[in-house]
Amino acid sequence: MNNLSIRTIQPADNPFLSKIVKDTLAEFGANHPGTVYYDATTDALYELFQKEGAAYFVAELDGEIVGGGGIYPTDGLPDATCELVKMYLRPLARGTGLGRTLIEKSLAFANEAGYKQVYLETMPELKQAVKVYAKFGFEYLKGPMGNSGHTGCSLWMLRSLE
Repeated sequence: MNNLSIRTIQPADNPFLSKIVKDTLAEFGANHPGTVYYDATTDALYELFQKEGAAYFVAELDGEIVGGGGIYPTDGLPDATCELVKMYLRPLARGTGLGRTLIEKSLAFANEAGYKQVYLETMPELKQAVKVYAKFGFEYLKGPMGNSGHTGCSLWMLRSLE
C-alpha cells in the first residue's frame, strides 16, 4: 500500500462512504431490504457517529477514500456491548490487510471505551468478511442481539474483549 492513512470520519466523507457501502452490497448481491443499503443513516454516517461511545474510521489510499469501519452503541445491546458496523472496502483495497487494520483499530477503540464485548451482523453473501471475523475470534450466535433494525442480516457474531 503506497500512501495509506486511517483517520476519524469528517462531514465531507458522507457521500463517498455511502457509495462504498451501497456499491459493495450490490456487488455481492446483498442489497436487499432490511440492510444498511436501505437505511437512511448510510447517507449520514458522520452525523450517526457523533453519539457517545461511537467511532468511525476512514481509510484513505493516496488521498482517496477506499473504505471504513467503526464501533457503535446499538440500542438494545447488553451492557458494555457495542457493535462493529459499516465495515466496507472498495475492491482495490481488499486482500491488502486494510480490513484487518480497520477491525484492529475498531476493537482497540471499543476496549478503550470500556466495552467488554463486540457484536456484529453480517450476511452469508459477504463470505470473505465472515472468514476475517472468525479469525478475529468472533463466534456465531443463534440469533440477533439488540435493535439494529437490519432484519436482512442472517449471521450474528460476538467476541469478548477480555
